[in-house]
Amino acid sequence: MTDYVLVHGAWHGSWCWARVRPLLTSKMHRVFTPTLTGLGERSHLLSPQINLDTHIADVTNLMIWEDLREVVLVGHSYGGVIARHVADQMADRIRSLVYLDAFVPDNGKSLLDYVPDNGESVRKQAAADGDGWKVPAPPSWSFAVNAADADWVDRQCTMHPLSTFEASARISGACDKIPSIGYVLARGFDGPFAQFYSAAEARGWWKAEFPCGHDIMLDMPTELTTLLLERS
Repeated sequence: MTDYVLVHGAWHGSWCWARVRPLLTSKMHRVFTPTLTGLGERSHLLSPQINLDTHIADVTNLMIWEDLREVVLVGHSYGGVIARHVADQMADRIRSLVYLDAFVPDNGKSLLDYVPDNGESVRKQAAADGDGWKVPAPPSWSFAVNAADADWVDRQCTMHPLSTFEASARISGACDKIPSIGYVLARGFDGPFAQFYSAAEARGWWKAEFPCGHDIMLDMPTELTTLLLERS
C-alpha cells in the first residue's frame, strides 16, 4: 500500500481529483487530496491573511497528523509550488515527487516570475474584481479543459489569494534529492510549463506528456493513474 498526496492547483479544490481517487484506492492505496485554505469547499475561509505559508502548512500538517511516510506527492499547476516546499521541508517522508503540468520555482523566485507578463494581468484582475487581494478564476476554456467538463469546472472554481502567487520560494534544495522526481506536461495546453519540462531532463528527472488540456486529472484520469502507479 502506498500513500498518495495529491495537491490541486489555483482556483481548484479536492474535487478535481474525483476521478483519480477511486482508481488509486481500487488498487488498495490510500489517497489524500487536501483542499487548500480558502479554496473549493473551504472558500468560506478565504481572507487577505492567507498566504503561501498557509497552503504549505495545509499539506505538511496533513502529513504530520496522518503520520504519512514513503509518500508519493503530486502537485498540479500552482500545487507544484506547494509540493516543492513540502518536499523541501519533509524530504525524509517522501518517496516520489511528481510535478503535474506544474510550476517549479527556484529559490527566491515567485510563481509570477515564470508567467509571460510577470503577473500584470492577474494583478489587474485582482484590482478590478477581487478587492485587490484575490484573483477570479479564468474561464475553463483558457486551460483547454475538455468541452464536456467546461461548465462544471467553471462552477467549481473559486477565487484565489493573490499573495500566494507573489511570494518568493524558500527552497534549500532538499526537495531535489527525493529518490524519484518526474515532470508531466500537458501537450494540449499552451501554458508556461514547457520551460519546466525542458529543465527536467537536465535535472535528471523522468518525463512524460499527455495530449490533453491543463487539467490532466480530468481529461485523462485513467492514463494518469496508470503512470502514477508505474512510477511509484
